[in-house]
Amino acid sequence: MSKLFAGLDVSTQSCKLVVIELERAEVTYVTSVNYDQDLPQYKTKDGVIQGLPEGVSEADPRMWLEAVDGVFERAKKEGVPLADIRCISVSGQQHGLVALDEKDQLARPTSKLWNDYSTAEECQILTERVGGLQAMLEEVGNSQRPGYTAAKIFHMVRHEPENYRKSKTLFLVHNYINWYLTGGVKVMEPGDVSGMALWNPKTRTWSKKVIEAIAPDLLGKLPPVRPSDEPIGKISPDLCRRFGFSPECLIDAGSGDNMYGAIATGNVEPGLVTISLGTSGTAYTFMLEPYVDPTGEIALFCDSTGHYLPLLCVSNMANGYNELLRTYGLSHEEFGKLVEKTPPGNGGRLLVPWYMGERTPDLPWATPVYFGFGLDDFTPEHLSRAVLEGHVLNMYDGFQKMPVKAKEIRLTGGLTRSHAWCQMIADIFEAETVPVEGEGAALGAALHAAWVWLKASGQPTPIKDVVQPFLRFDESRRKKPRTESLPVYRKQKALFHAVSCRIRGIESEDPFRLRKELLSL
Repeated sequence: MSKLFAGLDVSTQSCKLVVIELERAEVTYVTSVNYDQDLPQYKTKDGVIQGLPEGVSEADPRMWLEAVDGVFERAKKEGVPLADIRCISVSGQQHGLVALDEKDQLARPTSKLWNDYSTAEECQILTERVGGLQAMLEEVGNSQRPGYTAAKIFHMVRHEPENYRKSKTLFLVHNYINWYLTGGVKVMEPGDVSGMALWNPKTRTWSKKVIEAIAPDLLGKLPPVRPSDEPIGKISPDLCRRFGFSPECLIDAGSGDNMYGAIATGNVEPGLVTISLGTSGTAYTFMLEPYVDPTGEIALFCDSTGHYLPLLCVSNMANGYNELLRTYGLSHEEFGKLVEKTPPGNGGRLLVPWYMGERTPDLPWATPVYFGFGLDDFTPEHLSRAVLEGHVLNMYDGFQKMPVKAKEIRLTGGLTRSHAWCQMIADIFEAETVPVEGEGAALGAALHAAWVWLKASGQPTPIKDVVQPFLRFDESRRKKPRTESLPVYRKQKALFHAVSCRIRGIESEDPFRLRKELLSL
């Protein structure tokens, strides 16, 4: 009988199932359900309910359960031996809030998602009640951001008091899926719960001050936090009956998609950085000790192996790029050729790409800014380079606060198909980059399931040894920084920082002088 392990990634737009065989280091099965296409009854676009007010992003949690059933049903029909799966782990989109009542029905019919920005006022009030930014960092190791879960709960307290009163259990997305898989187990784990801004990753305790600032009875609605390297129970009899799982199949603690993205890219030792290039962009690294950013812009998260995962998230990454491709009808390759028609630094033309607000820096209502453009400069060539440089510069401007010198940057996400993106990240971050092939967070979840099962079976194995055989790199897109571009990009990084600061009313170097210096190089 084969030893199979499964990972589920319940993301914003789809649910993916990956099955691996550990001994042969082989991915044996992959399938996914796209919410928009496969579950049209939920009327979503990119996994989000349509017609909501500006800044509101929500989904029906029942859609995710239906998607889980869908991938299991498909696997069963296609002959996957589900009875041989020893352990399942769930990766979930972070920060989303799911509320259950005393009968374990939804107390609130929809879930506020990670990209919901309707809670900016709640963030401000919470920060003031606790005593300001530094006091908040002491309490939870993070600032309060609209994306985080604390403000979502506070928003429900303030604007939907009846829904809050009915709520008996407050979950994150992956905890809700675990509850479904186990038939009722209600627990959390350190990685995903770090993103609630209610729990301190450094002390590994709930913050009484933040909780009391939201509601005095909140603590009683929060499940206990269990270690991330242990199973939380076994799969439910109902799922065994319907899909043929073994009743001995374990469910591990699961985690957030960023934690499992780290595992899938082998980011389980110091010195490596993962950059995920999706609609939003994230950059994170493995650390043995916690790092609290005094500005609150770098998130302090636990990882899913008992260590730490400081993380930068920018809201804008693929969105501006995809819009440019649509506007001009370009492929990745055609875009790359357009970029090559303009020099590094774009002749002093700079884009600050805050198309849909921005998370880092924390500007929910921000808009894009074009700096150094003349009226006749808005050409496909100049705009292509501005979009590419602008998105990467925006991420770098936040990343430079992170206490790591990358020996290698591992890239994941759809934009890694573009040579231009891989090269630009290498040039601006001044580090070698390489895309990681594979199934992303779902693969990371499957690998974590295997690691947890080995430990539970009396065969503890370093996570690196579990992950290493599954790593596949796209060597055709491995890039090194181009020496000849470094002087220009070092000056352009200073220019971007100056423009970003001046827009926000923060003192900085003179951007006009910096632009002049860039043009002289």
